[in-house]
Parts: sequence; structure tokens; C-alpha cells
Amino acid sequence: MNIFVGNLSNDVQEEDLTNLFSEFGQVKEVKIIRDIFSQQSKGFGFVEMPGLADAQKAINALNTKEVKGKKLVVNEARPKTDSRRRPGGGGSGGGRFNNSNNNNRRRY
Repeated sequence: MNIFVGNLSNDVQEEDLTNLFSEFGQVKEVKIIRDIFSQQSKGFGFVEMPGLADAQKAINALNTKEVKGKKLVVNEARPKTDSRRRPGGGGSGGGRFNNSNNNNRRRY
């Protein structure tokens, strides 16, 4: 099960989450999401635990647990959706310069 872990302190490292979650079962992978340029934590991450029962125990026990001065938000991760906006307005060709009938072009 993929587990979302939010409200992380900037001091929390992958090793800290591995140690925390391994109390409840096997931890397959831990990933703290970081800014691409500064490498500073964005305050959330993901923990992958193969055992569903172990993962659920970890979620129940660790949600709202205080770690390094902040209360964690722990729940089952939702599937990633591609809802980010695309450059140029996206959509079905209704952008400002993407009109195929040429009626909206300026004439000088």
C-alpha cells in the first residue's frame, strides 16, 4: 500500500520515516518530495508498505503523531492524476492562435 505522509518538518529525513514505519512491518520504499532546485522538503512524502494490514496499522497509529515538532497527516495515498494545466491553454484547440478558420486574424 502506498501511504501519504504530510505535514513533515524540514528536519525529517527518509531514514526517520523508515524507522518510524518499520515498527509496523516491512517498508519497501520511502520518498520525501523535495524542491527540484533547493532540495528542501516540500513537507510531504510517501511510504510504500507491501503488507496491507501492516500499512493500515501504521496509518492508524501514526496519523496525528508528533514528529520533530509537527503532527503528521498519514493516510492512504490517492492515485496520481494528470490534472496539471498544459502550456498554451490546452484543451481542444480553442486557444487564441489556434483557430483554423482564420477569421480571427488581425489584418494590418
